Amino acid sequence: MSKKSNFCGKKLCHHASRAESSKDDSEYQEGIICQEQDLKENEMKIFKLQDYEVLLVKQNGKINALGPLCTHYKAPLVQGVLGDGRIRCKLHGACFNLETGDIEDFPGMDSLPCHKVSIENGNVKVRAKTKELISHKRVKNMAKKAPSAKERFVVIGGGPSGATAVETLRQEGFTGEIVFVLKENYLPYDRVLVTKQMDFDINQAQIRDVQFYQDHDIELLKGVEAIAVNTTKKTVSLSNQSEIKYDKLYICTGGIPRKLACPGNNAKNICYFKEYDDVASLYPKLTPECEVVVVGSSFVAMETVAFVVNKVKTVTVISKEEVPFAFSWGNTIGGAILKMFEEKGVKFILNSELKTINKNDQEAVSSVELINGTTLNCDFLFCGIGSTYETDFLKDSGIEIRPDGAIEVDEYLQTNIPDVYVGGDIAYAPVWSNHDQKANIGHYGLAHFHGRSAAINMLGKSIPIKAVPYFWTVLCGKPFRYSGYGKYDDVIYAGDLAELKFMAFFLKGDEVISALSCGMDPLVSKFAEKLAQGKKLYRNDLKGDPLAWSK
Repeated sequence: MSKKSNFCGKKLCHHASRAESSKDDSEYQEGIICQEQDLKENEMKIFKLQDYEVLLVKQNGKINALGPLCTHYKAPLVQGVLGDGRIRCKLHGACFNLETGDIEDFPGMDSLPCHKVSIENGNVKVRAKTKELISHKRVKNMAKKAPSAKERFVVIGGGPSGATAVETLRQEGFTGEIVFVLKENYLPYDRVLVTKQMDFDINQAQIRDVQFYQDHDIELLKGVEAIAVNTTKKTVSLSNQSEIKYDKLYICTGGIPRKLACPGNNAKNICYFKEYDDVASLYPKLTPECEVVVVGSSFVAMETVAFVVNKVKTVTVISKEEVPFAFSWGNTIGGAILKMFEEKGVKFILNSELKTINKNDQEAVSSVELINGTTLNCDFLFCGIGSTYETDFLKDSGIEIRPDGAIEVDEYLQTNIPDVYVGGDIAYAPVWSNHDQKANIGHYGLAHFHGRSAAINMLGKSIPIKAVPYFWTVLCGKPFRYSGYGKYDDVIYAGDLAELKFMAFFLKGDEVISALSCGMDPLVSKFAEKLAQGKKLYRNDLKGDPLAWSK
């Protein structure tokens, strides 16, 4: 990987410029914060500038000064991973350029402040904007709409991919019209909270406010659904009876929770989880007297279980699998996670499924019957049995749709139709870290990455996506981090699996194609950055000490 991202030039570097000297000095803090010898090559350290923390990084003999916290969830970057020209957060995999502070991989929307550094007689002096020392983040420079510009780009989908796309268009200098179609009545928000923290405040979770989009000339169509696309006329038909023309189109509508098919599936209090409204009315109804049944042992299902288990009377999980996450991580890891949930009081009925959902006089769920005849009392039925793709509205568009509903794209996220791009969950896209084999991957950070890549390629820059998938979840207080992708045929473990402090390496042949950790940060971020640098880990690298490569 080069030391300067393909997506970020020096024009966006937030170093102090000559224009700063004309401003009021009270807007800045300046001082000597250490000596040059205090920082070793490839070392990251925190120093104080007045009362504020600054992260210094020395690489290739040069010292850069940056904001100390990841702009996603404020994790300390000094505990992260230093790659070739960038830092990767230990928690969720976000990456920042050392030279500019610009965000290069996700999640998160903001870049790091990048402060001016000068060396005087071996002393390291830093000059920084006070507001950035306080906020630890900044928004990259963004263009405005030009009155004479005639091009219109339309983005369909209000998740992280769409939100990143519209911002990237402005950051990369697009001065035409941007129309952002949002199915929900909310601005883009941190969607992972829907299952991880069901009682979240939507106003706090929204990534940007209305003023932000107004300031950057991004037109919002909230509560409006795209119902058809005509790629011949280059139009999008909307649920508000209007039609808008586009010059280029980005579609990132995401998935739809798969619905139960058994008798009684229209009962009240059957809960599917994708959007804020799915949990906003549900959570206040959960009381210590409630009996909850969960169908499925997917990540969505088990995240909801972890959140509600200590808030209701009982939680029973019904799953076709032998253990949770058997398909993704295998029976050994799944068994350890199963034991963790059972110790928290969760009951499991495995290798089973629903036969019938019974209703009470109010047409709400009262109980469920399983295929073996067992009947369980049930006040709320949670469903996490996978998802389909929200692409039905494209069936007559001319865009080629795979049998499962996903849309195949090339390395530029372009479909078979010129000027139409697709990303996020619905994209059957190349996975660079897995030899560019194509896959559908529903990861939050990857959706951001697709959004930025699509925007850049809509502007004609023809830069292939170099995706390194990164996923995380927290279950019963235990953090699980996973990076990479692909079908594996062997697993090598390090650490203590029984105590859920371990790392697992998934191999295809002799190549490690993905890695999972629990309680061993920042090892997965180290593995992800190794992949991002175009390097590989092999079986021989794990012999003796499986963690030797990380040291």
